[in-house]
Amino acid sequence: MADTITIRTDAETEHALDVLTHDGGSRSAVVRQAVLEAALRKERAAALRRAVLRMPLGDPDGVDVGAELARDREGER
Repeated sequence: MADTITIRTDAETEHALDVLTHDGGSRSAVVRQAVLEAALRKERAAALRRAVLRMPLGDPDGVDVGAELARDREGER
């Protein structure tokens, strides 16, 4: 069985839930979907950042700036 979570809502959150459940969906279902979509967006953004860091920037002065940035940001992943 799935775990239960409780959230505190405010007026803005209640409005968002009203919009998302307007078609008859349950609050639980729309919250689950929103969490999944937010996680997917975050994973895609992280993948995009990693891809940008891997882009060859060239090394006109003998320093591979892309590699330096990737090493410096290794802990952010």
